[in-house]
Amino acid sequence: MAELRPGERGGIVDVEGVLVGHDQRFDEHWATGASVVAVPEGATAAVDVRGGGPGTRETDALHPTHLVQQAHAVVLAGGSAYGLAAADGVMRRLAECGHGLQVGQRPEEVVPIVPSAVLFDLPMGDWGNRPDAEFGYRAAVSADRTDTREGNVGAGTGAVAGSLKGGIGTASAVLDDGTTVGALMAVNSAGEVVDPSTGLPWYPVPGLRAPDPTEVAAGRPAGGRRGRHGPTGRPLNTTIGVVATDRRLTKAECHRVAVAAHDGIARAVRPAHGMFDGDTVFALATGARDGLPEAGEPSWATALDAVCSAAAHVVAVAIGRAVLAAEPVGEVTSYTIRYPSARE
Repeated sequence: MAELRPGERGGIVDVEGVLVGHDQRFDEHWATGASVVAVPEGATAAVDVRGGGPGTRETDALHPTHLVQQAHAVVLAGGSAYGLAAADGVMRRLAECGHGLQVGQRPEEVVPIVPSAVLFDLPMGDWGNRPDAEFGYRAAVSADRTDTREGNVGAGTGAVAGSLKGGIGTASAVLDDGTTVGALMAVNSAGEVVDPSTGLPWYPVPGLRAPDPTEVAAGRPAGGRRGRHGPTGRPLNTTIGVVATDRRLTKAECHRVAVAAHDGIARAVRPAHGMFDGDTVFALATGARDGLPEAGEPSWATALDAVCSAAAHVVAVAIGRAVLAAEPVGEVTSYTIRYPSARE
């Protein structure tokens, strides 16, 4: 893998043209929310779905052979399939600002392209409390270049990662040639992000040291899982996210980035891509930097592989950061509570 250095803010907002916003509700009856990765001027987009239980919207439009070439935002939300409604609010906000696919002569005649994916967090709140269009609208209104919040925000508010609290994580990396690649992940996996034999994430995350052995021995997860209001009945599930780069890519190249990004999930979550998981990663290319060399040339493959390798890396780091930043919710403990000595 090409040498990588962290981006300035350490999040997907380091990619020029990318904005991030979150909205959530957290109280004794609610623990859910929505996150938006907005590219109002449009970005080449693709998606790859690996989990056996996905909840998605507008993914067919991103197929490399289909008409639409760009997306204007990606929505990640809790609420299982109900949470797909959050995309309605993001579309409304983008349309108000004149952003979208131009379908008429007047500036307001646009259709924003907003692919979306959801995670299953319903047991973490009272039944019926899930994100709707207003969550998406507020997240879109708040979206900016500075939001690098992690943990219990947005789509990660009610997320659980194995036996620990999950959440939102973000990371970025800069390649030798100046290309920036970033990821924002909502981690609600059936698998574990932390190796129970060491107390450390499967994929290295900066700022950690091996926790005290007594914490490791006490922290090995017991069987069974509980949501905030009792047994879940089946695993909470799904790791969803967005990886973005400032390179100009075709839809087919973008799809390769989305495919490679799943390597990051496989490195950071064990097991991953199961039948109860809806693991889905979107890829965005804003085109702020020049494109790759001519397709088919050896230098083209090398350049694309470098972006793909960076995508897998930032996804894996973002997943680990999501768990490190999360705070307990109800009976679901957090990494910092279980392994307090791990922080350097």
